[in-house]
Amino acid sequence: MNTTAPLLLGNTFPLSLMRRRVIVEQVSVEELRAAAAQRPVRSFWGHASTLAAAEEVLGFPAAPRTDRLALTLSENELPVLDGEEFTEAWVLSPRVAHGHRPAPGAETPPAAITGWSALHLTWI
Repeated sequence: MNTTAPLLLGNTFPLSLMRRRVIVEQVSVEELRAAAAQRPVRSFWGHASTLAAAEEVLGFPAAPRTDRLALTLSENELPVLDGEEFTEAWVLSPRVAHGHRPAPGAETPPAAITGWSALHLTWI
């Protein structure tokens, strides 16, 4: 883990952008918080409805600098956000009651969140 590069954070990561080997590890929310405490955070958080709840759990702002800024891939097939290339990404996803699915076009309401899951993705 590079402790000087910005930390890339989102609520999910698109599998279509995984074009080379990626190690995906389940981590604790505490590990995510500790990693983010050491460096600047670059967010691609995509769901406004869960943002405030995520920020409460994380203890720091997680809003993207630009609304709905999309991830792209570099020539090295690494994720790029707002011109910055990353070799890792962190994902914080809400856990909801089994079988919960928002209505079409709707997002998960904060009241439906029962906990949080964190992942650390590292590109090889």
